Amino acid sequence: MKLIKKKFLNDFAGAWIFFTIFPKLPLIHPRFKNIAQYAPFLGILVGCIQSLIFICLKNNSWPIFASASICIASGFFITGGLHIDGLMDTFDGLYAGKDKFIKAMKDSRVGAFGVQAIILITLIQLASLMKIEDKIFNVLPICLFWGRVSTLIYIDKFKYFKYKRKSFSHQKYWRGLNKESRLSILILILFGSYNLINITSSLIIIKTLLLLVIGLICAWNIPMILGRKTGGVNGDTCGASIVLTETTMLFIYAIAL
Repeated sequence: MKLIKKKFLNDFAGAWIFFTIFPKLPLIHPRFKNIAQYAPFLGILVGCIQSLIFICLKNNSWPIFASASICIASGFFITGGLHIDGLMDTFDGLYAGKDKFIKAMKDSRVGAFGVQAIILITLIQLASLMKIEDKIFNVLPICLFWGRVSTLIYIDKFKYFKYKRKSFSHQKYWRGLNKESRLSILILILFGSYNLINITSSLIIIKTLLLLVIGLICAWNIPMILGRKTGGVNGDTCGASIVLTETTMLFIYAIAL
């Protein structure tokens, strides 16, 4: 039991360092072998921090536009721009065509399509957060959760390709989707149970369950579409999958609420 607990903490500490700019956890030696499974949980954590920033600013007389803008910027900061960088590189590659896909992604300069992608995504997120407003704590963390669940599906279903000399591959230590998604399934069960217990209106229960189903559909289909377009998976395309999935879910929640 001690060995399992130690392994869990070490792997989580590795994910903590790899996916965020948070400092190293004290007294724990990080490992980077099976860190992808912890990404959805970290998505919830990052979403909660962003939501707290939004609420604090709004409650201190900041306009909602400014509060939503800082909320989005804080997400970029906490993740070190990891996923946004992947989104821009992926879109540059996609619009360059299959023959020049890798070459465009390798280019350290951001192309026109990468810039357009980040502007479009940021505007959609901004509009959605302004619509959601006070319900942000119930929405943003679960959207970031689904975004990172999409990478588990992506990694499992497509062959890894790399174009950098020191490129980290999650597939090197991959144990299959069933094992890697266990933590995410547990989180979903706990989240669903909590909502079913605390919600009294049958209409809200139906809407909550429907949004969970939509989340699964988005987390499954977006990486599948992206994988077929790119022909494989790597860190950049995983970042693109995360941003596209969480933005889609955020937009859907904004419409539903």
